[in-house]
Amino acid sequence: MSEASEASEAPTPQRPTAGERARTLSYGVADGVLAVPGVPYAPVPAHATDADGRPLLLLPAESAVVSALAGEPDLPATLRISDVAPVPLPDRLRGQAWLHGWITEIPEGERRDAALRISRLHPRPELLEAGAADNARRRWTVLALEAAEVEVKDMWGTATLEPEEYAAGVPDPLVAIESGILSHLDECHRDELAVMLRRLNGASHVPAAREGREPVVRPLALDRYGMWLRCSGAERADAEPVDLRVVFGEPVSDIHGLRCVYRRLFAGAAH
Repeated sequence: MSEASEASEAPTPQRPTAGERARTLSYGVADGVLAVPGVPYAPVPAHATDADGRPLLLLPAESAVVSALAGEPDLPATLRISDVAPVPLPDRLRGQAWLHGWITEIPEGERRDAALRISRLHPRPELLEAGAADNARRRWTVLALEAAEVEVKDMWGTATLEPEEYAAGVPDPLVAIESGILSHLDECHRDELAVMLRRLNGASHVPAAREGREPVVRPLALDRYGMWLRCSGAERADAEPVDLRVVFGEPVSDIHGLRCVYRRLFAGAAH
């Protein structure tokens, strides 16, 4: 990740807490891999969290992890989550989280609700099987991870959280729609992003352009407080890009609030 700085509409920048960052990473959009001692790493086909942030993991019923749980109440495990930007960029990894704790299989009475919670984020036919009561017919199952410690490393820095800190955080309200918004901005509004960035930030920290051309600006990440932009100078193709933060005037909570912010930012850019 390259050097970062901020461009702001507001005199006092706002940012997510470490708990919010951890809960957003573990929400279920980013890819997950489960590590259990003595068992090969297991990619998690789909996952989500319950209201307290407890990860719910969809795994094949015949996987080595599930087999290792047979006859055991729980097993030590780490869920590694890797957040990758939806926009095709070099160095797309935006952040990682490691949730260390113990995995258990969801009890039969809770299995259907857990499968439905995952299906709201990942509509998958196999989730109907994972929630079924007939163990003999199930090809998929749902595990839960009780976190004892959470580590985060992302564009904001690093942090280690106790379970209470993690549970007290809330996922960013834009996490489920961020990918589509960033892809749209990248496909349709790169020029507006470049003009907006130079208007907000002046010439400082913005890579130089060649013959009056604007630098190439790509959307990198979005949250309720603002967005990260990756800025590359037009003068040299091999120049090191710079990640810049645009802070909104006030946090947004939904797509309507985000549209209002963008209208204001792009209207200013047009002038």
